[in-house]
Amino acid sequence: MVFPILETDRLTLREITEEDTRDLFINFSHAEVMKHYGSEPLENIEEARGLIHSFQAGFNENKGIRWGIQLKNQETLIGTVGFHALSTKHRRAEIGYELNPYYWGKGLAKEAVGKAVEYGLKGMNLKRIGAIVFLENRRSNELLLKLGFEDEGILRNYIVQAGVSYDTNVFSLLAPN
Repeated sequence: MVFPILETDRLTLREITEEDTRDLFINFSHAEVMKHYGSEPLENIEEARGLIHSFQAGFNENKGIRWGIQLKNQETLIGTVGFHALSTKHRRAEIGYELNPYYWGKGLAKEAVGKAVEYGLKGMNLKRIGAIVFLENRRSNELLLKLGFEDEGILRNYIVQAGVSYDTNVFSLLAPN
C-alpha cells in the first residue's frame, strides 16, 4: 500500500520516517503541545522512535494513518495530523493533530486538518470522522467547529492525564449523503 502524500497551498502532508525522529521528539516532548493531548510528554528520543513505529504499524495494519506536516519550503516537521481508531467496516475514524507552538495562530492547523478530513471523506470513503477534545483546549474546539464538525456533547472524566481526570467534547463530521 502506497502512503498518500497530500498538499495544500503552504503544506505537504507526508509519511513520517525515522529521519523525523528529532522533529517528532521536539513536538511531542513540548509541555504546551502535550497539555491537551491525552498522554505525557516524551522523555527521550527512543520514545519518539517508538511513536514513529506505531504510526507506521497503524498504517500497515489499516488501523490508521498519520501524516507529518511540513512547510513546503522546509524539511522539518512542524506537527502531525491523522486518523486513528479506524474502522473500515463502519467507515469511521477519529482525527488527531498537534502543531509546534511556534506555528500556532497562522491557520496552518486548519489547513492541515482540513486537507486530512477531505482525504478521509473522499480518499478513505469515511462516513463519520470523530474528534475528542479537552474542554480547556479552546483553539482546537474552535478549529473543529470552523471545519464543519458538530459538537455532540461532553464525555465526563474521559481522559486521565498526569493523574487528573478531564472532561472532553466529542465532535463529529458526517459525509454528505
